[in-house]
Amino acid sequence: MKHREKSVKFWLQALLLWGIVDSYAIFNWMGMRFWLPTFLVLLVPFLLLNLKLPSARCPSVRLALLDGGAQLLRLFLAVTGGTVLFCALWICRARVGWGAVAVQTVIAILLLALLFWNGMIRVYLTSVQLGIRWRVIGALCGPIPLLHLWALSHILQVTGQESAAEHRRIELDRTEAAATDCATRYPVLLVHGVFFRDVALLNYWGRVPTTLKRHGAVIRYGRQQSASSVAESGRELAQRIADIVAETGCKKVNLVAHSKGGLDCRYAITHAGAAEMVASLTTVNTPHRGCRFAEVLLQRIPRPIQWFIARRYNRIARLAGDQKPDFMAAVQDLTASACARFNEQTPDADGVFYQSVGSVMQRAGEGRFPLNLTYPLVRHYDGENDGLVAVSSMRWGDHFRFVRTEGRGVSHGDMVDLNRENIPGFDVREFYLDLVRELKEKGF
Repeated sequence: MKHREKSVKFWLQALLLWGIVDSYAIFNWMGMRFWLPTFLVLLVPFLLLNLKLPSARCPSVRLALLDGGAQLLRLFLAVTGGTVLFCALWICRARVGWGAVAVQTVIAILLLALLFWNGMIRVYLTSVQLGIRWRVIGALCGPIPLLHLWALSHILQVTGQESAAEHRRIELDRTEAAATDCATRYPVLLVHGVFFRDVALLNYWGRVPTTLKRHGAVIRYGRQQSASSVAESGRELAQRIADIVAETGCKKVNLVAHSKGGLDCRYAITHAGAAEMVASLTTVNTPHRGCRFAEVLLQRIPRPIQWFIARRYNRIARLAGDQKPDFMAAVQDLTASACARFNEQTPDADGVFYQSVGSVMQRAGEGRFPLNLTYPLVRHYDGENDGLVAVSSMRWGDHFRFVRTEGRGVSHGDMVDLNRENIPGFDVREFYLDLVRELKEKGF
């Protein structure tokens, strides 16, 4: 019923807009009496429809703007099609002069351009799933006939799917607003991977923390430096865990760690005295057995180039807040030989539940830069991978949960919602809800 009401409303709006855009041709055919005052009066609802503010009933301003932009673009297509057909009939039947055709053309171009650019700007500014690539393709195809229709149809398809997915998620959150299914006994400490930091303005874990909080989870962040040795990061995390325990009186925490963060956590538990303060460790796409491709690169890239890159990174990292960044130590600790030594020296601690999570990409194009470039290299040296870590390196602990989708794969970044991308067959927010629910069921 709602779909039918929306469809009727859409076509009524399209009919109104078409009448305004083609008003000159309509009045010319019927006689030009009162065209200008009528056009000026009809121009008011046209502008109001273009300037319509987000509905107060929509739970998100971003989503309201996205929906409104997509709606304007669909109206643009409908009205443009109607205008072309009607004006062709008007010219043929009424045998009008070129002056009248020119006036109608100018009016149509101005009004349709307002409709189009209003919708496109809204979509470009608010869509997450559209990505940079399709924004560029849309801009390049804009002046090219037929190609611009192809690009616009794809943009509408992507934004339509994004809107539907977000509305479903919001509806789920509303129905489960009072849910405590993720209210674990101990707080959940999210630990980031290498070359990233926990920044308030851009959450490393994307939409996951907000979703977990809505379901009762207490969330904290690791806040270790972006690039340091496993030992240095492990000691930082051990201190962070101790601070959380002292601050909240929670006694223990549940660690959920991505990439190198999993190795950092294992060090903190076994070597830095955090074992008694950790109930569980869930590693996500962590290279427990290292990366052979990283070792090969370190062997083949000349040392001066390596240290040049390291110095530049360390300088930028200090500006971003790291106190003692060490690019080379971080990379070297991720090699296969370094991880083999680490595993020999770092047994699992008694009383801590260990489990792991992994995913796989099917092809290079499924990952965002730079994972689309590293995927074939990792595949050559390490086999199946997520763009950075081999599947064979991810397994650790009592249980291993593996994500393989039938469509496009799930990359290293996708597993922490780094790109905020909706992936068919894999709902990252629901995945973490299930993960934390299971921790609660186990009594953690």
